Amino acid sequence: MKVCFFNRSYWPDQAATGQFLTELSEDLVSRYGAEVTVVAGRSLNAPSDAGRWRLGPVSRESHRGVAIRRANGTRLRPGRFVARVSNYLSYFAAATVASFGVGRPDVVVSMTDPPIVGLAALWTARRTGARFVYLCEDIFPEVAALIEDFHNPTVNAALDRINRYLLREADGVIALGDRMRRRLVEEKGADPARVHVIHNWADCEAIVPGPKDNAFARAHGLVDRFVVMHSGNVGLSQNLDVLIEAADRLRSKERLTIAIVGDGSKRQALEAMVTARGLTSVRFFPYQPKAQLHDSFATADAFLVSLKRGLEGFIVPSKVYGILAAGRPYIAATDPSSEAAAIVRDGQCGLVAAPGDPAALADAIATMYDHPAATAEMGERARRVARQFDRRIAVQMYHDLLTRVAGVARAA
Repeated sequence: MKVCFFNRSYWPDQAATGQFLTELSEDLVSRYGAEVTVVAGRSLNAPSDAGRWRLGPVSRESHRGVAIRRANGTRLRPGRFVARVSNYLSYFAAATVASFGVGRPDVVVSMTDPPIVGLAALWTARRTGARFVYLCEDIFPEVAALIEDFHNPTVNAALDRINRYLLREADGVIALGDRMRRRLVEEKGADPARVHVIHNWADCEAIVPGPKDNAFARAHGLVDRFVVMHSGNVGLSQNLDVLIEAADRLRSKERLTIAIVGDGSKRQALEAMVTARGLTSVRFFPYQPKAQLHDSFATADAFLVSLKRGLEGFIVPSKVYGILAAGRPYIAATDPSSEAAAIVRDGQCGLVAAPGDPAALADAIATMYDHPAATAEMGERARRVARQFDRRIAVQMYHDLLTRVAGVARAA
């Protein structure tokens, strides 16, 4: 089977969608013998020089058996609307050029970074006679409309038309959870027969529970602290202002540390908020390389998974699965119908707090802080829940679905 993926983020980028697509592509190659090409953009936050400027709109690379067509768009820091649009449009233009070098795939899969890239993927599928699969990591325009600097009615109306068009034209649609599936069918008009639920995953062999007394915790003086961690993108959808307000309410918890690990468009504003309030319990750390994630995750006693109100089903936080695999509980500061909240309730592996409510979040953190034994038991249950979302199970589901959609006979 020959598969071509379109997504701006890919190795060595550290964004969640890029890491997900890297693992999926490499597993399809190594475990199933697929021929995989990825039309990716320039890395926005790679730890090396792999994302440096290259001449020409397209460059060619290969990594672990995956052919990469690097669409060389702009790489501006996406803190402003204009910068984000520039990154999107320049990647889309270069990706369209790159699409002429992908050969004749059996199936073309578009993710949603940027939200218009599905058009380039669909055109590639139609031109080459391939099937088209739409992988909805996010649903637009709702995601765009709910973030702070993306309130352009004309742009959002265009995104809605594009999204509905891609859903209508797709031979298969992948939703990341049941709530997202309902959104797509009930609100976007997707054909329910074509919408398939495949959760994101964690590698339960690579991510295992670790001791709190580790190199990361010792280096930062966190061994004897009760650590509530946000790890990943510090962006516009996570509503982390509420976490700072909750920390302000918890000054009496002397051993509490709120650790914000990662980077994004909101980090600078959050740091200023912490400084203005004189909050010594809140600390910021950079993205952790994959090799060090084990220790940083093990340092946490609990995690926070948060979304702005109304985003449930339009976004499914992929960090949930790594937290589960690490054997740590989490607080789902999300709408009760979200996947993150449903997993907590079904698996009894954390707590749910109303989104946007600092008092509710503070109460949840205090409950875990005041009852460490119960918190540890939640973490043990989290590890058991993680096994149903293991990487090998999910990749097999992708392989089987793409094989069916592409019409390629399964290997014996």
